[in-house]
Amino acid sequence: MAEPLLKPKRAPQTRTGLTDTGVKKAADKSARTRAREFALQALYQHLVGRNEADSIDAFTRDLVGFHKADSAHYDALLHGCIEGAQALDAAIVPLLDRPLAEISPVEHAVLWIGAYEFSHCPDVPWRVVINECIELAKAFGGTDGHKYVNGVLHKLAPSLRTAEVAADQAREVHAAEPEIKKGSH
Repeated sequence: MAEPLLKPKRAPQTRTGLTDTGVKKAADKSARTRAREFALQALYQHLVGRNEADSIDAFTRDLVGFHKADSAHYDALLHGCIEGAQALDAAIVPLLDRPLAEISPVEHAVLWIGAYEFSHCPDVPWRVVINECIELAKAFGGTDGHKYVNGVLHKLAPSLRTAEVAADQAREVHAAEPEIKKGSH
């Protein structure tokens, strides 16, 4: 009788605050991160089920763990994205390499969240918006959906956060310039 094949054990995780698949542990998530997760689930219900915002909101608030979310940010994301869907899509669609109908509902909702935060949440740095959206796409989206979200939001940021992105790029260029020694010609 043949020996059963044993899967090699995964090396223990060395990064703190992450599961062995690289996702943040629930205890380490901020209230805003949780708000984005619940908003994503609610927006998915809206996109797929065409459910009304108020019924989605009531359902979502009853989910386990909602009390740990930033409910004001969740409200802003859910209602702001649904009410501003046409404007958000108008900003996103020109940056897509395919029709919007071919984008998965998860990535579509994540792009809405990113575009909404760029436009309405100036207290959240643009790089944080992109990173949070990448993490949402990794946790809830398709295999490479996070790469697509990253690409689209990186193209969108300069048009919605012009001064902030330009200032960041100027700092990067300045930091990359070699120092010119004084007196050498």
